[in-house]
Amino acid sequence: MLRIMKYSFFDLIRSRWSFVYFGFYFVLGMALLFLNNDVSKAIITMMNIIVVLTPLIGTIFGVMYYYNSKEFTELLMAQPLKRSTIFLGQYFGLALSLAGSLVLGLGIPFAIYGVVGSTALLSFALLLAVGALLTFIFVALAYNIGLANDNKIKGFGIAILMWLFLAVVYDGIFLISLFVFDDYPIDKFSLIASTLNPIDLSRILIILELDISVLLGYTGAVFQQFFGTSLGMIASFGLLFAWAAIPIAFIVRQAKRKDF
Repeated sequence: MLRIMKYSFFDLIRSRWSFVYFGFYFVLGMALLFLNNDVSKAIITMMNIIVVLTPLIGTIFGVMYYYNSKEFTELLMAQPLKRSTIFLGQYFGLALSLAGSLVLGLGIPFAIYGVVGSTALLSFALLLAVGALLTFIFVALAYNIGLANDNKIKGFGIAILMWLFLAVVYDGIFLISLFVFDDYPIDKFSLIASTLNPIDLSRILIILELDISVLLGYTGAVFQQFFGTSLGMIASFGLLFAWAAIPIAFIVRQAKRKDF
């Protein structure tokens, strides 16, 4: 698996799209810090971009890489290699290359502007960690969609709809539910609904770390009471890791059962 992961990783980081992805975050980070010298405010802006854009890029790259490397994958399957070794190697190679582009693209400009010696270091590290986890989550989800659909157009469409639902539609349904059931105790519902969406969970973690949960009103106070504790943070990261681990397990399961 390590050899396949290494090949996929170096093959991807040499591609122009990896440089474009890295360059986008690098230029964006430099522009935000140049226009606003307050690192904390720049992190808030980057949060709003990362929790939406990173899942989209992970979804698109994941499904495209699966379909574009299908012939190479079938060639590897003719060799004495386990299917799980092939698909997990390709998955981790892709996810690591995207996560690396994100971390370096944002890390370099923020390091130049002195985030290492500032009080916002922990918040920035959390931002990068959440961005990397979202990359692993949505690349895994996209790979599962690709394995489940041989039709490239159908698979790509389902992947985009999945991202659209989790990034936009889910929040709309959640807000409407809060409005409709405003007269009822919805504390536990809010917590459970937030954990069922990795994008919302990531956003809440960063907001609480930046200590701006007051912007969320009463719901923010509920989140602060749970997620703001050490146990809450551990549980939150555990849920994000579960969001990555479960799709990875399904990749192995589908790879073993799929008839190529």
